[in-house]
Amino acid sequence: MGRSERRDEDFTAFVLARSARLVHIARMLCGDPELAEDLVQTALEKAYLRWDRIELGDPFSYVRQAVVNQHISWARRRLWRERPSGHAAELDQHLEQRLGGGAPDQAANVDRRLAIAAALATLTARERAVVVLRYVEDLSEAQTASILGVAVGTVKSAASRALQKLRAAPHLSGSYVGERT
Repeated sequence: MGRSERRDEDFTAFVLARSARLVHIARMLCGDPELAEDLVQTALEKAYLRWDRIELGDPFSYVRQAVVNQHISWARRRLWRERPSGHAAELDQHLEQRLGGGAPDQAANVDRRLAIAAALATLTARERAVVVLRYVEDLSEAQTASILGVAVGTVKSAASRALQKLRAAPHLSGSYVGERT
């Protein structure tokens, strides 16, 4: 087996193993399943071109960073683009079916997802990226700062503002946003 064939097999295995997680991260960042898939596709294209170098390190971190960078670039230009519309439950069901989920969510899960999506939509792009990286991806403040290209203090203040907004969201209960009881 040639080096090129082995490279393609390794990359294909990575995509099969990690693309669902990358799409989930992108979806949490942008709130749109089609855009999330586009962000991941673009990041994977860039990773493929550099696969020989990045597979030796941590390819998931590299591609996750590329997804975040693509999202930031998109967010800066989005005022000039069309804005997708649609009901969040329909979008979640569509994504789940595309990823092989099959049956639709139960009513309570749909309500919870709608509440979370509505609350996340109130955050700025930076706040949303910080929340996703810190609390969904469970990265440290330093890792989040490195990925976003900002200071650790910026991550701390953005997380604080974001959590304050999420706690004030009328459609979320305290159990979703770490409110102390």
